[in-house]
Amino acid sequence: MKKNFKVLFLAVFVAAASCSFTSKEFDNPDKDKLLIDLTTYVLQRFHYDPADMDDVFSETVYDDFIEAMDPIKRYFLASDIEDFNEYRNQIDDQIRNKELTFFNLVYERYTQRLAESRDIYKEVLSTPFDYSKDETINVDYDKITYATSKKELKKRWRKQLKFSTISSYYDAIEDDESKIENEEEGYTQMTKAELEEKARNQTLTSLDEYFDLTDDLERKDYFAVFLTTVVEGFDPHTNYYAPPDRDRFDLRMSGKLEGIGARLQKKNDYINVVEIISGGPAWRGEHIEVGDIITKVRQEDEDEAVSVVGMRIDDAVKLIKGPKGTKVILTIKRVDGTIEEETITRDVVELEEQYAKSTVIEKEDKKFGLINLPGFYFDMNDYKKRNAATDVKEEIKRLKAEGMEGLVLDLRDNGGGSLRTAVDIAGLFIKDGPVVQVASTGKNKEVLSDKDDEILWDGPLVILVNELSASASEILAAAMQDYKRAIIIGSKQTYGKGTVQNLIDLNQWLRKNDMGDMGALKITTQKFYRVNGGSTQLEGVKSDVVMPDRYSYIEVGERDYDNPLPYDKIEPAQYKIWDGYVDFEETITKSKERMAKSEQLALIEQNARWIKEKRDELDVDLNFEKYKAEIEKRKAETEKFDAIEEYDNKLSYRSLPWEIEMMKQDTTLREKRKRWHKNLSADIYLEEAINVLQDLRMNNIKAGKFAEIKN
Repeated sequence: MKKNFKVLFLAVFVAAASCSFTSKEFDNPDKDKLLIDLTTYVLQRFHYDPADMDDVFSETVYDDFIEAMDPIKRYFLASDIEDFNEYRNQIDDQIRNKELTFFNLVYERYTQRLAESRDIYKEVLSTPFDYSKDETINVDYDKITYATSKKELKKRWRKQLKFSTISSYYDAIEDDESKIENEEEGYTQMTKAELEEKARNQTLTSLDEYFDLTDDLERKDYFAVFLTTVVEGFDPHTNYYAPPDRDRFDLRMSGKLEGIGARLQKKNDYINVVEIISGGPAWRGEHIEVGDIITKVRQEDEDEAVSVVGMRIDDAVKLIKGPKGTKVILTIKRVDGTIEEETITRDVVELEEQYAKSTVIEKEDKKFGLINLPGFYFDMNDYKKRNAATDVKEEIKRLKAEGMEGLVLDLRDNGGGSLRTAVDIAGLFIKDGPVVQVASTGKNKEVLSDKDDEILWDGPLVILVNELSASASEILAAAMQDYKRAIIIGSKQTYGKGTVQNLIDLNQWLRKNDMGDMGALKITTQKFYRVNGGSTQLEGVKSDVVMPDRYSYIEVGERDYDNPLPYDKIEPAQYKIWDGYVDFEETITKSKERMAKSEQLALIEQNARWIKEKRDELDVDLNFEKYKAEIEKRKAETEKFDAIEEYDNKLSYRSLPWEIEMMKQDTTLREKRKRWHKNLSADIYLEEAINVLQDLRMNNIKAGKFAEIKN
C-alpha cells in the first residue's frame, strides 16, 4: 500500500509541476468554471477507471442532479423538466466547454419554486386535515410523475404534509390516552381537534425551520451538489468536498457522530442509519440498528420534535449531536416498518470497544475461542504501536493458553479499515503466500503477501460474516476461503466494496489563486482482487454456509449504490491451499443439512421475508382509523418474531483470566462483558460455528500441509 501511495502522489506532483492552472488562463475567471475544469482534469488522469464523458454520462449526471434537488418531486413542475430536458445530452459538452447553462437554469428555477412553496405549505397547514377521508399516498417517489400545474402541485403538498402529520397525530393521541390512563397529575385530556392542531403545528414548525435553513444556503452550496453528481458519475465513492466538508473529512471517514455513535446517510429524503459505531451510546444501549430511519429529533428540554425528513444530512446531524450527558429523543422507523421513540444519552465513543476482544466458549468437555473484531484499526502515526493484527495475535495466544480446540473469528458488521492489518492477520493462519492483489491507477498490479512462515493457529477456523462485512473484512475472509483455511458462515454475500479511495487537494494545481479554497476530491484509485483472481467488488464474499438474517431480502451494500464499478477478474496469484483438514467439504455439507432442519432459522427466514414484504408496501393510508389499524396489525405480526431474541444456544461463556482480574477493579467492564455474553447466548450463528468447529477434523499426519495451485 505504501508503494501505491508514493506512486500516486509522485504522479500528482509531476502533473502539478507541468500542468498547473491559474485563473489567468480563463477569459471568465469564474470559480465554478475553474472547479469544473480542475475536477475533470484530476478525474480523467487519476481515477482507477475514468468514465467516458459522453451522452450516457450526461444523462446520468442530469438524472442525479434533478433528483438531488427535488427528491420527492414537490418543487419542479413538468414544464420545468421539459425546459431542463434540452440539456439532457449536453452536460458532457458543457463540462468540456466550461459552460454552466444547465446548472444556472436549474438553480434559478429551483430558487423560484422554493419561494413559491413557502406559501403553499403555510396555506395547507393553516386548516385541519380530514382524517376520516379515505385516501392514500404512494411514497415510491421515483415512479411518480411531476405535477403538471401549480394546482396539482398544491394537492401533492397537501398529501405529503398530511402524511408527515399523521404519525405525529397518532403519537399525540397515544400520549394523551397514556397520561389519562396513568392519571398524570395536573393533566387535562385534549380533544381530537386540539390534538390534530398540535400535530399540524409540529409539521409547520419543522417546515419553517427547514426553509430557514435553506435561506442560509448560497449558490456555491448548490453548485457543490452539482459538482458532486458529476464526480459520482465515475463511481459512488468518488466525491467532491467543498472546503467546509473537507475540514470534516476525518470525521466522515471515521464514521463517528459526536453524541450517539452512528453513521448516517441520506437517501430519498430520509435519514438512514448505515453503521453503528462499536463503543458508542447507540451501540451500548442497543437503541437503533442499521436500516432504521430517523424521522424526528427532539431535545430533552423541548416538547416538540423536529422532522428531519427532507432535511440536509449536515443539518440533521446538528440536531442529533450535543454535549456529553444530554439526551436526545429520536423517532425511529424500524426495518420492519414499526415506529418507536428512543431516548439516547449522548456520550463519547469508548475506544476500547472498537478493539478486538475474546471469550472462551465451553460446550460439553471442549473449549473454543471467539475473537470479535469490529474493525481493522491501526495507529496512523506508528503502525507498531497498536493495531488489529497485533491485538488478534495476542488474543489467540491467550485462548491457546486456555486450551481452545477451535477458533471463531467474528467479522460481522466490520466495515474494514487498514488493509495491512488484514494481510498480517491472514498470516497468523497460513504459512506464507499472497493474501490480496491490488490493481492501481495505470493498471499496475501489486500482490500483498504474508512473508512470515510462522503459523500461530493451525487448528480449525471459522469466520462469521454478514452483509455489513466490508472492504478489509472481505479481503481476509476471501483469502481464508481461497486457501480453504476457514469455513465462512453468514449471509449470502458480504458488502461488496472492493475499491480504495484517496483524498486529493485540488489547490495544489493552482500557481496563483485569488479565488479561495477549491476543496478536495476523494477519488477511487485502486481495486481489490482475491488471490483466485476474482474481485470482491459487488460480489463480495459468498459464504460457504449461508444462514438467513433480517437483511436477507433487503438490498444492503455496494450493489445498492448507483453507478458502482463492475465486478471483474484478473489472473490468479500463485498460492497453495491449506491441506490441514481431512473433511472440509463434508463439514460444509453437514452444516447445510443442520441449517435446513433448524426451526429457529426458519423463523428468521420468515421474518426476513416479512420485512421485505412490508418495505415493498409503498401505499400508505391517510385515513386515521386505517392508519392506526395497520400499525396495530404490524405490532401483532411482529410478536411471533420475539422468539428470535429469546433463543438460547446453550453454550457457556467466560472471560480470559487477565480480563477477570481487570473486572475486579472495573465494574463497568464486568457489565459490558456480561451483556456481550448474554447476546452471544442468543446467537444461532455462533452456535453453528461451534458445531462446524467440532466437525472439522485435522490431518493427523501434518496439520498445515499445503497443496500447490498451478495457474
